[in-house]
Amino acid sequence: MSTTEIHAQVKTRLDDVRSVLAREITGNQDVCLTCSFQAEDVLLAKLAIDLDAKIPILFLDTGYHFAETYAYRDRITSEWQLNLINLLPAHTVTDQEAEHGLLYQSAPDQCCKLRKVEPLFRAVAEYRVWITGLRREQAKSRAGLDESALFTLPGGSQVLKLAPLAAWTTRDVWYACEVLSIPLLPLYERGYSSIGCEPCTTLPQDPNDPRSGRWAGRKVECGIHIEAAPVK
Repeated sequence: MSTTEIHAQVKTRLDDVRSVLAREITGNQDVCLTCSFQAEDVLLAKLAIDLDAKIPILFLDTGYHFAETYAYRDRITSEWQLNLINLLPAHTVTDQEAEHGLLYQSAPDQCCKLRKVEPLFRAVAEYRVWITGLRREQAKSRAGLDESALFTLPGGSQVLKLAPLAAWTTRDVWYACEVLSIPLLPLYERGYSSIGCEPCTTLPQDPNDPRSGRWAGRKVECGIHIEAAPVK
């Protein structure tokens, strides 16, 4: 397949995603989009703001991100005039480390809980629809991902979670960003394939597993996409 044919195919798929987003975003004020500023999230953010320039873009500011991630976040936010909401943990990095030491080394699940899971779930609970850039190809734990499903938050409330790019491949995402002239996070150029907090992110250990550079293989998910158990 030629590059021209691939671009035409991607443009068709982009139109499909635009239709999905339009159904939920147009005329609604209770929709949010989470953005890590990785390629798929930035792509969705661009499509979303074309429909509603003021849609809330939620970013988990853990305090541990790469300097490049923060610089890129600020650049895209400024150039696109994003309605960016930085979600902060209850405690600063300094306070957490003073009390618990380096949790990302000793207890990464607890670190993610404090700095990612709790802040995100508190924020998402204020919305009816949560749009994410999750894709099935990203990890085995996401292979069964639905494009649309109710997601139960701690406490039992539910939010409609949309993953319009669920069936997309990495190639699809990169071609779409090229078609739309979206600049990407420079860390990709250094070989990173899945980018989170700097202490817990390395180059991929397995070329066939884009998330194999996360948490030194100790786990595969931070917890923000793990549904709460039903309230009894």
